[in-house]
Amino acid sequence: MDTYSFLRQLADSWVLLMLFLFFLGVIGWAFRPGSRPLHDDAAQSIFGSEDAPRACHGSCATCACAAADDKIGDAR
Repeated sequence: MDTYSFLRQLADSWVLLMLFLFFLGVIGWAFRPGSRPLHDDAAQSIFGSEDAPRACHGSCATCACAAADDKIGDAR
């Protein structure tokens, strides 16, 4: 048996099985009991440094916020 045929047969059987088991392991690790607090913390970590939403100052040349504020002010 030449090298290519051996490696092809190995990849088609055992390596495929190993990759499938690795996939199941990753899925099992992500959904394991008790991991919800870790995932929630990671999901909210980008919002941790914000104290309050930034206000638009209308200083940019193409500020859509300032135009929207003008329309709201005119309606009042």
